[in-house]
Amino acid sequence: MNKYTIGCLFSLMLIFFGSCSTDVDMYADYKDITIVYGIADIADDTTWIKITKAFAGPGNAILIATNPDSSNYPYKLSVQLIGTKAGSDELPPVVLDTMTIHNKQTTEYIVDDAGDTVVLHPFYGPNQLMYYTAEKLLADYTYRLTIDNKGKLIQGETPLIPNFSVSYPVNRISFPTNPALADPEVKWKSIKNGKRYEVAFTFNYKELLPGTSDTLLKTVDWFLGTRVSNTVAGNEDMSISYSGLNFFNMLKDTIKSIPNVQRWAGLVDIHIAAGSQVLQTFLDINGASGSLLEEVPLYTNMDGAIGIFASRHNSIKSIRLAVLTESDLVNKYDLGFKLPQ
Repeated sequence: MNKYTIGCLFSLMLIFFGSCSTDVDMYADYKDITIVYGIADIADDTTWIKITKAFAGPGNAILIATNPDSSNYPYKLSVQLIGTKAGSDELPPVVLDTMTIHNKQTTEYIVDDAGDTVVLHPFYGPNQLMYYTAEKLLADYTYRLTIDNKGKLIQGETPLIPNFSVSYPVNRISFPTNPALADPEVKWKSIKNGKRYEVAFTFNYKELLPGTSDTLLKTVDWFLGTRVSNTVAGNEDMSISYSGLNFFNMLKDTIKSIPNVQRWAGLVDIHIAAGSQVLQTFLDINGASGSLLEEVPLYTNMDGAIGIFASRHNSIKSIRLAVLTESDLVNKYDLGFKLPQ
């Protein structure tokens, strides 16, 4: 996984501590609780697993979290991925090694509109210890993650999500501005082991600023929404609609108006990110209303630990604008767009 969201780990810890009993024994013995977070993707050149431990101590827990010794084990764990498939032999174990990544943002503090201090990136940084493998994972296998913590066995498994594709639009994408027309749709078939689908557009364009000779490549992202399949068996018709007027309004709000600028529309990338059942359940639980009356349940698919081991996979289709849409962009909106020469 090339991009890794450490913030989800903090959510896991919040879930764990938020679900504890109100009867607290201040003199109870310390209990070693392992926290695991990993998402596997067949497209990734490296699979990353984050393994830490819960901590306790006097004072502010958020400040304690900024100390690497609070979360990291002082020794290396034995971590493996084992691929299995019905009717086939078990794959040889993939042994994960450790690496320290160096781009984790450090803790920051901001004051919100209410005057409250908010902590950003509460875990230690910029260096973080990770477990990883560059071994290619196979789409038609289920992978079991095993962790040996000094004889304590921790396990969790996830089936991987295979490749899938966008079925519509086919050759060009249209963003109609006539309100009498029905909103167009993006369509695809659900894929085996996929449950949650997030859809977004990336509008690519070139920009030439006045007085310059270098053309800049720029993008605008537009998130459309989420769809959930009925099952994880695959081959289910899926779709999401979008508004052409909203697309152009988004461009007006996002692209800066510059006198005498020249711009040319490029391809539109249709992104569909598929997540496994475990990932969908985890996001559902953590998408609760936040009401004090609503108790957030503890969710984990790890045996012997708190956390999740799940899978995801992205499909991207790059497609040209429809002729009428490109004409509208040039003639109806004062953003400096030109027709291609």
